[in-house]
Amino acid sequence: MTTVDIALLGATGFTGGLTADYLGTHLPPGATWAVAGRNQARLEAVADRIDGLGGVRPEIISAETGNADSMAALAGSTRVLISTVGPYVQLGEPAVKAAAEAGIAYVDLTGEPEFVDEMWLKYHAVAQETGARLVHACGFDSIPYDLGVLFTVEQMPEGVPLDVKGYIRAGGTASGGTYHSAIGAFSRLRQSARTAAERKKLEERPAGRSVRGGGKLGRGAGGRGWALPLPTIDPQIVLRSARSLDRYGPAFTYSHFAQFKKLPMLAGTIAGGAVLLAGAQLGPTRSLLLKLKSQGDGPDEERRAASWFTLRVIAEGGGRTVTTEVAGGDPGYTETAKMLSESALCLAFDDLPAVTGQTTTAVAMGDPLIKRLQAAGITFRTL
Repeated sequence: MTTVDIALLGATGFTGGLTADYLGTHLPPGATWAVAGRNQARLEAVADRIDGLGGVRPEIISAETGNADSMAALAGSTRVLISTVGPYVQLGEPAVKAAAEAGIAYVDLTGEPEFVDEMWLKYHAVAQETGARLVHACGFDSIPYDLGVLFTVEQMPEGVPLDVKGYIRAGGTASGGTYHSAIGAFSRLRQSARTAAERKKLEERPAGRSVRGGGKLGRGAGGRGWALPLPTIDPQIVLRSARSLDRYGPAFTYSHFAQFKKLPMLAGTIAGGAVLLAGAQLGPTRSLLLKLKSQGDGPDEERRAASWFTLRVIAEGGGRTVTTEVAGGDPGYTETAKMLSESALCLAFDDLPAVTGQTTTAVAMGDPLIKRLQAAGITFRTL
């Protein structure tokens, strides 16, 4: 089998289908790609749809995540592997393992901290030996934050302590897959904490530099509205980039918030989250919650067209304050498919740092990916 530039595993799912459509219509001239999975008929339907969009028809590769030889063959047939197969903590490991052992680039759109930590524990050293680049969280989790902070830090004085805050506002609808992943993560908080502690024990910290998270409930950006600290994967990714890049200064702090216009909206979000968190702890109530949405369901095109996100990043240090904005359309799906596809294209075709192992978008791709996303219609600007 010939080697393609990019292979997409999971193209028959909701977000995977959007990714396939974007990728197939945005490949550079002469580039090759494939869709991979076990259902030949459904993959052919994806290829036919991309034909109808005027895109580059993908090759089709038979692959089963439960078959190690099949996954090794898939990884051996591409330079970049995209995985949209989730929930990742249940289904994602075979693709990471295959990519790490094959020494290729890998991207996904996970927002599951436990999965990312477990993959670091199992495959970071392997990827360093083979030259593989494993870049998780290449969608709305966590590109706007990781690259938005990098974009802001690069406008600050060098060699000074930096205090950075990110405030996200968004309007959109979650798909069934995202909902199921969230319920799964809520049900595994103890396991996730143990995995994070094990990684922290083994992972090196930068010598002579301080990098830490922060954030308390309070007023929003510019003293407007209200800000709720978000304990998601996003601040974890930002802090990992900060530990890897000296440009973030000798002492770096990042605080991550959801911003609300009115206090009742914040209170409702906290209450809703508490109900889901409590319900996810017990098998019977967890099953009931999972029945509320089916995996594979997602918002229609009209709903996605009305969705949006805006991230405001405020950095202070060295006597200077810089405020930037990252903004785009539908965060969870349309823009996530774009971010994931552009990440794969960046790894396949751009001149990038020689980074190996599990890494982040800021470290592995940085400014070239920011430029790609700006050209694709996602805003990165200084206010």
